[in-house]
Parts: sequence; C-alpha cells; structure tokens
Amino acid sequence: MKKIQIISDKNSRSLRIKKSLLNIFKKTKVKKSNTIVVIGGDGFMLQTLKKNQNSKNSFYGINSGNYGFLMNKYSPKNIFKNLLKAKMISISPLEMSIINNKNIKKKHIAINEVSILRQSRQAAFLSINHGSKSVIKKLVSDGVLVSTPAGSTAYNLSVNGPILSLNSKKLSISPISAFRPRRWIGKIVSDKSKIIIKNLNHKKRPVSAVADNIEVRNAKKIIIKTNQNIKFNLLYDRNRSLQKKIKLEQIRKEIS
Repeated sequence: MKKIQIISDKNSRSLRIKKSLLNIFKKTKVKKSNTIVVIGGDGFMLQTLKKNQNSKNSFYGINSGNYGFLMNKYSPKNIFKNLLKAKMISISPLEMSIINNKNIKKKHIAINEVSILRQSRQAAFLSINHGSKSVIKKLVSDGVLVSTPAGSTAYNLSVNGPILSLNSKKLSISPISAFRPRRWIGKIVSDKSKIIIKNLNHKKRPVSAVADNIEVRNAKKIIIKTNQNIKFNLLYDRNRSLQKKIKLEQIRKEIS
C-alpha cells in the first residue's frame, strides 16, 4: 500500500474518522505518497481540491457531512480494499474571469458551477453569449448559473437545470428565477465553449459572480470556460462511482 496523506475538516465527526484511520494506517508499511484522503463534506472537498490544483495526487473523499455527493461512505473494515480497487475519475474545472465596476480583473476556478446573482432587491439585466453567438440578448432574472457535469446535480438541479452525464462534454446554462423571458429554460453547450455574460446595467443593478463558494461582487463582465490544463483525479468505490451517482439522480428526476 502506498503512503496516504489525510486531510480532515475540523468538525468532531471528521476528527473521529481521522483518528480511526491513523490507527488503521499505522499497521501498514508505507512507501510513496500519491493519494490524499479528504474527510469532510462536499464543500470541504471543493476547498481542498482548489488548494491542491497543481497536485498530481489522487483524492479519495470520505463523507462526514450531509449529502456527500463527491465523497465515499466510510467503511473502516474495507478501507484498504476500497482504496486499492477505487475507480479514478478525472474532471476539469471552469475558469471564471471577471471585470468589476472598477475595471479590476479577477480569476477563480469552479468545480461545480459559476453563479451570477443579483446583489440588490432589483432583478439583474444580463446578456449571454456563446462565443460570437448570442444565447440571449436580455435576461431579466435573479441570475444565471453555468454548471459542469460534476456540479449538475447540485445548485444547477435546484434551479431546474438539466443533469449532465459525466462524459457528455457539455456545460449547462440555467436561469435563476427568470422573469423575462418567462419560459426560457436555458441552454446546453459544448465544454469547449467560451461563455460571456455581461451586466447590462451594472450601476443600478449590481451582480455578484460566485465560483462554487468564492464571491466577487460588482461584476460587469464574466467570461467562463473549461480549463483543460487542470485535472482533478477523484477516487470512488467501485459500486458508488460518480457516474453512477449522477445516473441515479437522473432517474430520480424522471420519476418525480
């Protein structure tokens, strides 16, 4: 068994699992480190991946949060077997480039989604382009969301966006509480697309741009594209792969 690094959230449940794992791993000879075990919830996993975006390690998540869509169930009796037989999934994040109302440029990555959200009580006025083509000239809404396949069952699903298969090579553009046009349901585009979102009235109707959980306020222009140069290698138990979890969510949505 190769050496395993453990990163844990600070809540009591995560720390208990970490202590249990350390006791188990003490009994095993270690050589080289290439796997990081991440103990926490989905938010902690996203935070850990971003901190290690240049790492070539693989990440095995153990859920100590609520839903834990990106994580595995903790099984102390089978932990070595699960790690040895885990299936690896490689995903690339979105890259969000922003120009704010002071013409300052900022850049962040998002593994799940980029959300454009109104900052005030007034609805946002947004235009959305897909490369040189117009997706919608004026969307009046609470905002809009651009999701990866890995994030399509999270916030994207909550706003009635489509669930994307992990190998679909697509991105979802979904409106958030659309007022005009009321019946616009969004658009699915290639993951090679460059999506350009502009705030049509940034002085009176400010918006925030949020990459997963990192917020940039007073955004005038947001450019979103997949950064294929970054690859996150996630490990999943063979019977609970990320693809399988997404397919189960697709079935649940069809039934409901």
